[in-house]
Amino acid sequence: MATPSTRETLKQYCLRNLGKPVIEINVDDDQLEDRIDEAVQYFQQYHYDGIKRTYLKYKLTAADKTRLSAINPSSETATKDGVSTTWYEDNNYLVVPESVISVINIFPFSNKGNLNLFDVRYQLRLNDLYDFSSTSVINYDVVLRHLDFLDHILVGEKPIRFNQHDNKLHIDMDWSNDLTTDEYIVIECYRKLDPATYTDVWNDIYLKRYTTALFKKQWGANLSKFGGVQMIGGVTLNGVEIYQQAMQDIDKLETEIRSTFELNPAMMIG
Repeated sequence: MATPSTRETLKQYCLRNLGKPVIEINVDDDQLEDRIDEAVQYFQQYHYDGIKRTYLKYKLTAADKTRLSAINPSSETATKDGVSTTWYEDNNYLVVPESVISVINIFPFSNKGNLNLFDVRYQLRLNDLYDFSSTSVINYDVVLRHLDFLDHILVGEKPIRFNQHDNKLHIDMDWSNDLTTDEYIVIECYRKLDPATYTDVWNDIYLKRYTTALFKKQWGANLSKFGGVQMIGGVTLNGVEIYQQAMQDIDKLETEIRSTFELNPAMMIG
């Protein structure tokens, strides 16, 4: 199939690209599966089409509030030159899905989404913006920016810490008072696209080229163990040369993805 839509069709596409069935590709199926895993992982890590920016929400339960409000730090003792010190770190965290690779923001815990009679924004709209045809919105915009600045200075944002390898989202706040049971925590994050769900990933032109290069590298590595091995029909394949060609292809593709398809690192801080 010229348009891969599954893991197996991608595998066969790449093997045909290397010469199968005209040429025997001396690579074990388990090795091919490993190279596909490697290619997909690299694609999801660095290609903007391998991830998506999304929002996840979590409803805080009573058990969560009890656990997160408790003082339950982990400790580690460091010793040097006969001096020992013990350090503590709070274990107050939420576990996020393994597909999340970066958390870049958490929605503020405030009533900005609600307006009532006594809200200053409601009063501004009621008294200053009753007629858009004769009233400028510049002053209204300036006042809202000033209110947002005051909120940032007086209230601030909740510091967050996250690493994709432990899947723990630390939110440094007062869990006892800042949130109540059944309230939602909403995060803005980058999440890997699952090829099993979004099957069009298998047909991505970069993923096809990179997977082919990894197959070629594995093929060359296998043949290099038997220098000058002769194939059926008297053809001799040079494993070292195939391996070197594959490495050149891989270096070119990895440079391309980092310079062309990678998101700005500043967007991935979490």
